[in-house]
Amino acid sequence: MNRLVLTNIFRFIALVLIQVLIMNKVNFYGFLNPYIYILFILLLPFETPGWLLLVLSFSMGLTVDLFSGTLGLHAASSVFAGFMRPVIIKFVGEKPEYDNTTQPKLQQMGLKWFMAYAMLMIFAHHLFLNMLDVFSFDEFWQTLLRVIVSTLFTFLFIMLFEYIFAPRKEKK
Repeated sequence: MNRLVLTNIFRFIALVLIQVLIMNKVNFYGFLNPYIYILFILLLPFETPGWLLLVLSFSMGLTVDLFSGTLGLHAASSVFAGFMRPVIIKFVGEKPEYDNTTQPKLQQMGLKWFMAYAMLMIFAHHLFLNMLDVFSFDEFWQTLLRVIVSTLFTFLFIMLFEYIFAPRKEKK
């Protein structure tokens, strides 16, 4: 099997386990939850076909839903994030020359590009997730505050994961 496929299968399983066993237990101030499973969608290669991106996004969200008991909230939010991904990539800016295995990783794309990309993707995911969860505009400002704070919190964890699990460059 292709090394990239194996890496993504391992990433899928690891992120689901981390999300379900650890991150779902993290709950600051009653509403602040990190959803790091979105990192799987963020790091899929640029050349992932649209249909496959949506299927993988749905699979990730549905798997988290099955273990969390959230009845499709994460599946719908993940599909929305997968749908928005090409738009956000175009909005963030042109990507440099790459081959079909290039992933939008911090090490390959640079800090500025990755930060903009990750923040927009996480914000879109969290906005959709929280609006579905509340399903009302009555508490719009409280929901928006929750989205912003959760986005920043998730972004912090994703950046931490990117730095911890980044391949080290060899010194000469």
